[in-house]
Amino acid sequence: MRTASRFFVAAAVAVLPATAMAQAWSDQPVDPAQYEEQTAVAYEEDGRYYNADDVVTFNVAEDGTVDWLTFSGFRRYHSECHVCHGPDGEGSTYAPKIKNSAVHMGYYDFFDVVVNGRQNGNSVMPHFGENKNVMCYLDDIYVYLEARGMDAIARGRPAKKEAKSDAEREREDACMG
Repeated sequence: MRTASRFFVAAAVAVLPATAMAQAWSDQPVDPAQYEEQTAVAYEEDGRYYNADDVVTFNVAEDGTVDWLTFSGFRRYHSECHVCHGPDGEGSTYAPKIKNSAVHMGYYDFFDVVVNGRQNGNSVMPHFGENKNVMCYLDDIYVYLEARGMDAIARGRPAKKEAKSDAEREREDACMG
């Protein structure tokens, strides 16, 4: 019997490193240099910043002023996502941190999970595809979390923000109805 116990302990210890390596995206640190191209601003249009792949991204000026989407994303995240994922995308006892996930997943996978939801064992991310308070601001939330994951902005409400563009105001009005 002791031999069998030793075998199971040895097997569990052997599996432990493989399990630790298979961390969720939320637990994997972000190396900003690795994602610099994904988050670099290629151009601006109507107050929105885009990378070279035409995907929204954040913009933080040298004086700490954030673009409107990042600021709006902070507000929207804390009204809809904070309850489960904790303040500033840092996670909680209920749901994982998602600031790193936004960077590792990229825009399209992040969008898919929020719209359609996902289940992983007992962990369930509900779908938000019909929630206008999320869907009308999904770009904002993504950009905010991406900036947090890249450590481009600190925890808490950004102190300085760009003004909301007329185009952004029109986009919001059209979406919210």
